[in-house]
Amino acid sequence: MSEPFLILAARIRQELAAIARTVAHAEQALTRALEQPSDRHFFLEAAALNLHDFYTGLERLWERIARTIDRSVPDGPAWHRELLQQMGLSVPDVRPAVLSETSIQQLEEYLAFRHVVRNIYAFEFDLERIARLVKALHSCFEQVQQDLLTFADWLDQMAQRMKGK
Repeated sequence: MSEPFLILAARIRQELAAIARTVAHAEQALTRALEQPSDRHFFLEAAALNLHDFYTGLERLWERIARTIDRSVPDGPAWHRELLQQMGLSVPDVRPAVLSETSIQQLEEYLAFRHVVRNIYAFEFDLERIARLVKALHSCFEQVQQDLLTFADWLDQMAQRMKGK
């Protein structure tokens, strides 16, 4: 059955479009924070929320890939980190690596920040860290997006092969 592969490829492309919007919103919030220093913390808190959404949007995709293709989703207290690492694995006779080592290295700080957003009050955020993460976000997203689009193309190719059998 090729349908799960085609559906997953379509979901990846759809989710990437939504994630691109969160990247743009985070960048806009940082710009406004720099333009309006008196309200800087409000805009950086908005940027923090978009950084969180960026990572969790990607994580939803990886969970779907793990469930559909790998048939194994990590669990336990470190499942978020394990899932990120799993996406860097090439699994013989199953799938190529979903993410490059470069992407994984860049994403590790966004994973750590996602945890911060979920566990402290917004007024406790490190505003300089938020600004640094937003400044690096576009480049990180471009790399991750390329990895995921390459994987979606692989899914399309696999679906075509399955139809041909």
